[in-house]
Amino acid sequence: MHLSDRVTGAVLVALGGAAALVGSRLPAVPGQDVGPAAFPLVIGSGLVICGALIAFGIGRSFEVPEEEAAGPGPWRLGGLRALVPPALLAFYVYASEPLGFLLTGAIMVFVAALALGAWPRLAVPLAIVAPLLVHLAFYKLLRVPLPAGVLPAPW
Repeated sequence: MHLSDRVTGAVLVALGGAAALVGSRLPAVPGQDVGPAAFPLVIGSGLVICGALIAFGIGRSFEVPEEEAAGPGPWRLGGLRALVPPALLAFYVYASEPLGFLLTGAIMVFVAALALGAWPRLAVPLAIVAPLLVHLAFYKLLRVPLPAGVLPAPW
């Protein structure tokens, strides 16, 4: 079954609006600038924006035509790419405590980027920057400690 982009976009707008509405009703935590309502509001707003862009077809002209599959290469795993996210999740469960979040996150981002078709020259900087930004958000904004491991965060 093929759904229209307008239908898909409208569903995303409705889902984002519902998340933002329900999130805005969460009670604030005394003494905290960022409360539990922040995450649903940000995600809901992002879904509303993305859904509207999809529904109105904005960005469709930027899409690259799909190429013929040349067969699986070393990182072009074909149908096995569906196993990459669960494998990375299992890797995180077992490796995050001994290695720490930053090193584990860097390995996960690098492997996921390569498995999804990114060039190594893009995957390496992404694997360095993304875990740092995620750790910064969890540590400073949400005040959630992440495992330090071998490579502790600089803050």
